[in-house]
Amino acid sequence: MARPRQPLLSRERIVEAALALLDTEGLEAVSTRRLAAELGVSGPSLYNHVATKDELLDAVTDTVLAEVDLSMFEGLRPGGEPGWRAALYAWAHSYRAALAAHPNIVPVLARGPGRHRRVMLRVADAVFGGLVDAGWPRREATGVGALMRFFVIGSALGSFAGGFPDDAAVYAGEYPHLDQAHLLADRQQEIDGSAFETGLLALLDGLELRFAGL
Repeated sequence: MARPRQPLLSRERIVEAALALLDTEGLEAVSTRRLAAELGVSGPSLYNHVATKDELLDAVTDTVLAEVDLSMFEGLRPGGEPGWRAALYAWAHSYRAALAAHPNIVPVLARGPGRHRRVMLRVADAVFGGLVDAGWPRREATGVGALMRFFVIGSALGSFAGGFPDDAAVYAGEYPHLDQAHLLADRQQEIDGSAFETGLLALLDGLELRFAGL
């Protein structure tokens, strides 16, 4: 009886395996040797599809960012509805959701677009173009796009609530104002989500004031 045929190696299959490894074990686990073992191939065969680890991580980053919705930036115009504020609000939530699903990619994403990160450039183009179409001057639109990116990526770098030990004894006596801090970890998603929402609305309120003064 013939042995089951091994699926052909492809760039898509390599990127999929790299993302799965990144999600489960972190950035340090992604190596040529480990990927080759996961895929059941020899290490050198990977280089026929991805030349370097940086190129592989760029491809993984593009895969994650492909999950971000950009449709809200289509058809924006000065004074139109739903408008640039609603577009930024919806995009920020979609962006954060993609990063929350793959938090280990955030340090790679924070480095910037890179030469091969086509989807990241597509995101930048959509945000910048939408803001300009809605009436923001080009220079201002660049700053707003950068600000939003800093805010979303910063929110995904770690959990505020999850950073507090759940042992009440840690805070007793020395930190009297943190007498309830040991309860934060159990409400991590709720607290972090609320903080993100508060910050996003405050940021958008400030941008509305700035836009009105242009």
